Amino acid sequence: MAGGVTIWHNPRCSNSRGALQLLRERGIQPVVVDYLAEPPDTATLHQVAADSGLGLRGLVREKEPLFRELGLADADEATLLEAMQKHPVLINRPVVIAPRGTRLCRPPETVLELLD
Repeated sequence: MAGGVTIWHNPRCSNSRGALQLLRERGIQPVVVDYLAEPPDTATLHQVAADSGLGLRGLVREKEPLFRELGLADADEATLLEAMQKHPVLINRPVVIAPRGTRLCRPPETVLELLD
């Protein structure tokens, strides 16, 4: 990623579309990762959770029905990590990884914190 910007994007998500639009309006053409089709591996998920300062619990979509179905409310980090990698729909979005940091960009304007 050296110097680039990457967004974990879901085109059906208004927050994700908004963050991508804000980047493009500022002349940034990020690497767009369809994380649902190409889920991050567990090492990447763990690193992004740490870099964002949110931890895995902060990156999981608790409102996703699968979260309840899998009984993840009291899950430990190892279980969350495995579930998020196996079921990427559980990963909150959009995540933007930039030279100035890693953020969950909800609301989309959060992405502006990562820009010079």
